[in-house]
Amino acid sequence: MKSAVKKIVKEDNFLSLAGNLVIAILGFAGFALLARSYKPDIFGEWVIFIAAGSFVEMFRFGITNTAIVRYLSGANAEDRNQFIGSNWVIGLTATVFIALVLVVCNLFFREPIQEAGYGLFFNWYPILAFVNLPYNTALVILQADQKFGKMLWIKTISSGGFFAVLLASYLYFNLTLTQLVWAIIAVNLLASLVCLIGGMDGLVHIGNASRQKIRTLLDFGKYTTFTLIGTNLLRSADTLIISLSPLGTAAVALYSIPIKLTEIQQIPLRSFAATAFPKMSKASIQGKLQEIKDLFYTYSGAISYLFVFVSLVTFVFAEVFVLVLGGKQYLGIDPVTGFDTTLIVRIFSIYGLLLPIDRMTGIGLDSINRPDKNAIKVFVMVLFNVIGDLVAIFIFKSLALVAVASICFTLIGIWVGYYFLNKELDLRFRQIFNKGASFYKELYLKRKGI
Repeated sequence: MKSAVKKIVKEDNFLSLAGNLVIAILGFAGFALLARSYKPDIFGEWVIFIAAGSFVEMFRFGITNTAIVRYLSGANAEDRNQFIGSNWVIGLTATVFIALVLVVCNLFFREPIQEAGYGLFFNWYPILAFVNLPYNTALVILQADQKFGKMLWIKTISSGGFFAVLLASYLYFNLTLTQLVWAIIAVNLLASLVCLIGGMDGLVHIGNASRQKIRTLLDFGKYTTFTLIGTNLLRSADTLIISLSPLGTAAVALYSIPIKLTEIQQIPLRSFAATAFPKMSKASIQGKLQEIKDLFYTYSGAISYLFVFVSLVTFVFAEVFVLVLGGKQYLGIDPVTGFDTTLIVRIFSIYGLLLPIDRMTGIGLDSINRPDKNAIKVFVMVLFNVIGDLVAIFIFKSLALVAVASICFTLIGIWVGYYFLNKELDLRFRQIFNKGASFYKELYLKRKGI
């Protein structure tokens, strides 16, 4: 019994899930503290800072992250060092470029930037970008090596440290938003120092960078960069468009509550995806097409069944989640904007049912070295998402319809992604649910045998 439990605890999927669960719990708790600490319009500025930062992070690390995971999965020692060093060269170059662009824009357009609520982002993100570079680089290398235990500890340092600051602020200090940004920079600096001292970030290999490996990463990354930016836009476009609309920062704050709650659905999805991609990439490099298909079926089916339960809980207890996360001020119909946060949460619970197969088609395309097809899929989704948001916000002035647009573009993404993947692998859609059921059956039998 003891040895079986120990084996499960060390299993990749468990460690990946545990890491994402820890981050999610700290993130939810921190979000709840922030929502209660500031008025909606002020809190909306923080949401914009996080959304804009996440978007730029996707561009900065999207160039190489997916490529590094794929190529390190089957690399020998020499190639490995060259890929890691080349990754550092690209990462530093992208960081310098982005920081310069933001600083210049802030110098020449400071007033409109401040009025739109983006002051925090343009003032402080250039510093944060350099501070968190070793931390983020270490995470992607550890994912490629499937060292999810170390990833768990590093993420705990970062998220746990910032949550401690938020709790202290809520109870004692009442920090301003600028002071909170200083805190997040300090916490990320600590996490990066741990990675540097532990050698997990691979900075020592920067001298091994080669033009060939840089070109290899960029050739793959030119598609995955767009894909990751597009994926981030699918999450953040709603917030960005709302922030630039007449609805204002208060509407951003209201919409951020259901958006944050959808991360409940994302916890198992991110965890399984983090373990699926290296395995599928390794199988692809070794030419094992049947293994790729089996992994796609199993992961897609297992997560889909799990999401039925997760979405049902989110739908039924929507009001409770809103109350816990945002407080009473976000319950019911908002007197200023007229929007119902609970209704949006329930719409997103339906949206969550579609996420597993959508995500796995993208992972499948990247793993078989067809990032170009995945980029097309994401482009189509972003196009329909932006059109849907613009219609919902500027014509119907409805946040609920913004959430409905998310369901529509995800259905389109599933169709496009499965179409491309099916042409490469000759899939059988029914096998997704058959293999998913077999996964839980085998899990039950193993547990019964403990």
